[in-house]
Amino acid sequence: MSTAPAATAPEDAAAPAPKAGGKKKLLIIVGAALLLVLAGGGGAAFYVIKQRQAAAAAAAEGGEVQEAKPKKKKDGKKAAPVFLPLDIFTVNLADREAERYAQVGVTLELADSHVSDQLKAYMPAIRNDILMLLAHKRAEELQDRDGKLDLAREIKRAASKPLADADDHDAHAKPGDEEDEEPVRAVHFSAFIIQ
Repeated sequence: MSTAPAATAPEDAAAPAPKAGGKKKLLIIVGAALLLVLAGGGGAAFYVIKQRQAAAAAAAEGGEVQEAKPKKKKDGKKAAPVFLPLDIFTVNLADREAERYAQVGVTLELADSHVSDQLKAYMPAIRNDILMLLAHKRAEELQDRDGKLDLAREIKRAASKPLADADDHDAHAKPGDEEDEEPVRAVHFSAFIIQ
């Protein structure tokens, strides 16, 4: 009987040993996770500090602190253009010697969909201005390419006018901003008939 208790005693001593090994593994895993969290936090802190230093340097040079804006990539991929087709314009031309009329389809190429929403609010005024432009043209002015290009420039100006007027009332508008982003980028003709 004395041999049986001696055999059970070494088993009891061996049983706690695996638990101590499991605790070591748990400590190593927790330590590694903590190290990763600290390294990530340090990297983020480094990035934020660099951004603040760059903003402070820009403020010292420019005199103003500006919020960081995402810059458009000029050499990268362009955003897909936004087109706003207008109803067909049919108008009597200013020819005095004969009754001439023009039927012109216009599509505006815009900077973004936000501009499209703004222009839709001013559409009656824009259509009026374009009709007035067309009504003061003679057929011979619109026959050649240069005349059509001039008309496109005038339509672009007329379509941009309501937005420019709205920007004049905007206290946050800065000089030079309108050069970077024209609300109406181009005017495309989808139909052009003169009779």
